[in-house]
Amino acid sequence: MGMRYLTAGESHGPQLTTILEGLPAGMPLLSEDINEELSRRQKGHGRGRRMQIEKDTVEIVSGVRHGQTLGSPIALVVKNNDWKHWTTIMGAEALIEGQEDEIKRKITRARPGHADLNGAIKYGHRDMRNVLERSSARETTVRVAAGAVAKKLLSLVGVNLVSHVVEIGGIKANVDSTLSIETLKERTEASPVRVADPTIEQAMMNAIDEAKQNGDSIGGVVEVIATGMPSGVGSYVHYDRKLDAKLAAAIVSINAFKGVEFGIGFEAARKPGSEVHDEIAWEKEKGYYRKTNRLGGFEGGMTTGMPIVVRGVMKPIPTLYKPLMSVDIETKEPFAASIERSDSCAVPAAAVVAENIVAWELAVALVEQFYSDRFETFLEEINRQREFAREF
Repeated sequence: MGMRYLTAGESHGPQLTTILEGLPAGMPLLSEDINEELSRRQKGHGRGRRMQIEKDTVEIVSGVRHGQTLGSPIALVVKNNDWKHWTTIMGAEALIEGQEDEIKRKITRARPGHADLNGAIKYGHRDMRNVLERSSARETTVRVAAGAVAKKLLSLVGVNLVSHVVEIGGIKANVDSTLSIETLKERTEASPVRVADPTIEQAMMNAIDEAKQNGDSIGGVVEVIATGMPSGVGSYVHYDRKLDAKLAAAIVSINAFKGVEFGIGFEAARKPGSEVHDEIAWEKEKGYYRKTNRLGGFEGGMTTGMPIVVRGVMKPIPTLYKPLMSVDIETKEPFAASIERSDSCAVPAAAVVAENIVAWELAVALVEQFYSDRFETFLEEINRQREFAREF
């Protein structure tokens, strides 16, 4: 038995919903645990006006009673506060004859870099609003909600996560690799661009402002670090059970993410093996460990017990105030692409999304490997694995 979740909802629909299945019973969980992550997702220099319209909060509608999980499916709902302005345009009811064009705000002009045209071709939609409403990054709201539940589980078993921005618009942070996860959290939570290097914080903000003034957008790179994962989680036996492969797929599933790497990542292609692989050592108190962590906490598709270090590359947001050219699917005439949102850079927020996406995959892997219907037994099994690894 494993964990899984499903999301539903459109960007301007009445609500976003996720249903989580497979969490053990007896795990402490409060709406505050989730709301904290939803709030973090909405912050960051460069976000657009919608972040002021929507103040996301969650409603736990099933699977939790008196602050503890029941073992049954957990349903989470995030209401869209702006729904009152979209009830006619996005309503589920059939339209009155003759009102279609007046009400639907039909979109026939595909925006470059979005799912608009491909989705319209796939599903046969002549109105591309049917595509963009679901393909919007607004859906990451409930993916973060699911990740927040996973983060709660991880924190209770001694796994801690932090995310931070390492690059925006070509401006790279220089972060001391010896910084503790607590210090990284303090610095990034206090930074408008979620960067742990205060010397380039203002330069990143200036780059975002300049892009916005030019009607453009910029992307960047985010890093997620997870400490406390026991060694041997994942598998070398089958390709689809390798945990680093699952994490890579999860990172690239985030809207606008186009690349992923672990540890020193692509730099490994430019170094000899002696400067890539991590030497193994042993001490009585902590057992086996690696002298370095160039491989980012993974060998053979399994955790090594070292910190997991994964980075994702986010492309610039494709909706521009200096729009690119495209084609109207009705008239086949060229046009300048329309504008649906106003973020000039969402990299800081994307770091929070990535953190929660990683949390989900790590929690899934732990539940799958140490499954129990009861949280207390689940925790005992994980601790038993840690002790086994120390004594092995």
